[in-house]
Amino acid sequence: MAEPLLQVKNLKKYFPIKGGILSKTVGHVQAVDDISFDLYPGETVGLVGESGCGKSTAARTILRLIEPSDGEVFFEGQDILKLGKKAMRSLRRQMQIIFQDPYASLNPRMTVASIVGEPLEIHKIAKGRAKEESVANILEKVGLRPEHMRRYPHEFSGGQRQRIGIARALALNPKLIIGDEPVSALDVSIQAQVINLLEDLQHEFNLTYLIIAHDLSVVEHISDRVAVMYLGKIVELATDRELYQNPSHPYTEALLSAVPRPDPSIKKQRILLPGDVPSPINPPSGCRFHTRCLYAKADCKTVEPALQDIGGGHYVACHYWKEVQAKRLGTPA
Repeated sequence: MAEPLLQVKNLKKYFPIKGGILSKTVGHVQAVDDISFDLYPGETVGLVGESGCGKSTAARTILRLIEPSDGEVFFEGQDILKLGKKAMRSLRRQMQIIFQDPYASLNPRMTVASIVGEPLEIHKIAKGRAKEESVANILEKVGLRPEHMRRYPHEFSGGQRQRIGIARALALNPKLIIGDEPVSALDVSIQAQVINLLEDLQHEFNLTYLIIAHDLSVVEHISDRVAVMYLGKIVELATDRELYQNPSHPYTEALLSAVPRPDPSIKKQRILLPGDVPSPINPPSGCRFHTRCLYAKADCKTVEPALQDIGGGHYVACHYWKEVQAKRLGTPA
């Protein structure tokens, strides 16, 4: 089996909370708390969960757009958290990001040629006529025309702006692209076009994706494996087929019950979780999901479940995952 392109080990990101006259640290927001996973060349991993669970923070921490509190991140076997500024800048050619908001992520005072061509100049790859030719070629790859180079972001629709963002990420011919909810701000019909574009680009350029999303139907379409996050932790990780057909964590089960299906003959019972998501400042002891879990027992409040392999590379952090499966199959646990 190929070596992982990206390895994330025990990654943590705590944001300090300041208080008092002297602005002392009085607590921490545990945005990302001890997550680990591997990403293989040419693979797409979807990272899903409701808003505030730490998905975007994890993505930015992996790229060192924000510095982690603890843990390790290896890219092609190299610990990128130990790199200096110069080495990290060079490595950024291989790791790019597509941001969620196509309106806020593009500088309104720059033309498309400047936006897409800026990385080429920064990394001394091309300038002048060569840069323009490269930009024109990249724009055609993402479904835009070369004459669009002279326009400004406000002259484009949301879907076209996101294509510009994809072109910017593609400009340096990276190996890894992280999509931070790349289609959530777009209309549904445009979402499908952009997802299909990402798949085509992956096959053409042998890209590896980490796709952040809260829409599980989007993730199902594009991902090879899916990791589910809840309150800063990964609670389930499996292939897309296994996760959607055999969810084994109560939180994943509830998320999938909310995904609409176009077939009216399919009767689905929506699982409504009690209560609200706890604060990441003071998360529950034991299993963080026990305050909302329909399967919770006494030990869930005190013993934190480890992310364990239950077979076939299907990882679950739940003491009673067998009961979740048994309930769905209608068999005794």
